Amino acid sequence: MDRALFRRIGNLVFIGACGVATLIALGALVLIMWSLVTQGIGGIDLKVFTMTQPAPGSEGGLSNAIVGSLVMCALAMVIALTVGILAGTWLAEYGAGTKYGHVVRFLNDVLLSAPSILIGLFVYELLVAPFHGFSALAGAVALAFLATPIVTRTTEDILNLQSSALREAGMALGASRSFVVRRIVWKAARGGLVTGGLLGFARISGETAPLLFTSLGNQFFSTNLAQPMASLPTTIFQFALSAYDDWRRLAWVGALLIAVAVLSINIIGRIIARETHRP
Repeated sequence: MDRALFRRIGNLVFIGACGVATLIALGALVLIMWSLVTQGIGGIDLKVFTMTQPAPGSEGGLSNAIVGSLVMCALAMVIALTVGILAGTWLAEYGAGTKYGHVVRFLNDVLLSAPSILIGLFVYELLVAPFHGFSALAGAVALAFLATPIVTRTTEDILNLQSSALREAGMALGASRSFVVRRIVWKAARGGLVTGGLLGFARISGETAPLLFTSLGNQFFSTNLAQPMASLPTTIFQFALSAYDDWRRLAWVGALLIAVAVLSINIIGRIIARETHRP
């Protein structure tokens, strides 16, 4: 067989396989979203956002779980952004070629792929067992462990993409290296840093396992970080396994809310990233 013809056939087979794999992935996503919409859209009303989780057979909503998720995710992202941006900046600007930098980068990659349930167990031994009680603070710390490596990797990558001319121009004017990083490089990479934060938030917004070991859950409305706090993932887990139809209906509603939130955050992140790389 002619070599050129063989290559064309191989290319067509590869393109076809990629297309089939893409259709399978998109089909699975469509089926998931379809099931969430058909099962959950009918249960969305004002009570979902204004009432706390009900007793079986009673009217109620998910307001305590929604607020709890927002509180813990917000606190987790404060921790993750602070640690992740500083760590990513050090890896990109100071420790890029050092042995210590390679070790930190490797450990960050390990943490990036660590199962969330292991993170939950670690934080349980760190912040729950010694204090003899579950807490929202422990839940936020567990979520921060999951978001921090994403922010760190994104920060390092986006800073490495910035032109070295920016750094050289700032230092040529007499500015210190830290000043150049803070006032010039970070500003130029602002869109990418925001995208990393959004991706980290999307990563932790639906996590259940770490919260089962840390914040546990609360059927009442609470914003006390030292006490157990409700969250959408733990409430969905509890309600979906129950024998009550009204609880299972709220579980579908909660799942739909999380799916829409994660999808929206990813879309926003993509838009910001596209605008950042646009010449």
